[in-house]
Amino acid sequence: MYVVTGATGNVGQALVRTLTEARLPVTAVARHITGADVPPGVRVAAADLAEPAGLGGAFEGGEALFLLVAGEDPHGILDTAKTAGIRKVVLLSSQGVATRPEAYRHPGRFEAAVRESGLDWTVLRSGGMASNAFAWAESIRARREAAAPFGEVGLPFVDPDDVAAVAAAVLRSGAHGGATYTLTGPAATTPPERAAAIASALGEPVRFTEQTREEAHELMARFMPLPVVEGTLAILGAPTDDERRVSPDVERVLGRAPGTFAAWAERNAAAFR
Repeated sequence: MYVVTGATGNVGQALVRTLTEARLPVTAVARHITGADVPPGVRVAAADLAEPAGLGGAFEGGEALFLLVAGEDPHGILDTAKTAGIRKVVLLSSQGVATRPEAYRHPGRFEAAVRESGLDWTVLRSGGMASNAFAWAESIRARREAAAPFGEVGLPFVDPDDVAAVAAAVLRSGAHGGATYTLTGPAATTPPERAAAIASALGEPVRFTEQTREEAHELMARFMPLPVVEGTLAILGAPTDDERRVSPDVERVLGRAPGTFAAWAERNAAAFR
């Protein structure tokens, strides 16, 4: 049994679908989840990673766990997983753990706990995800407008379906124990280029407006912790060479190149109509 936490999220949904299409048994875990949220035959468990003591039922019968960085007690989560019989954990972390350790201490704590857990483990460090563009969905639907800071800065955003495909491959294989992979897309794109890709997918123009750093900070602080806001803006505005670099790890694991942002936009155009 494969246990997928965050099963209603952008990566989790794709991972559940991928494993199910391979005819593998899956338990989908999220705080709010029903059978309507998953493919037929998938076991669902409503549980919260912030409350490790309540995860035993969700983890029961599992052998491998896909784990998000959520809650404040990674050791408690992993202890519960081991008690339930789970032997392997794949953690979805952030590239920022390596490039901005002060700002990304929270996922760093999860990485340390996974490595100390005694389980077979693999860490996936994701760069920025193409699905971050869903933040534009309302403004593009209403006004055909997208706004972001640092319009000249390009980063190799990764398709969450590729993150899920790597997670599925690692969960199913015994060849990735003790590995840490950095997951990016195939090329850097700037915010105006991403807006243009969405416009092409829609067949209609989308106007890009560049925000100031202060405007972006104010908006992001409404739903993100301040250290993460600062770390994210630092990456978006002044990325390091490592943050700009295209990683070979998606292709290394999957044997194919990662998908482009344009392909992601085509597949998700309905969200912006």
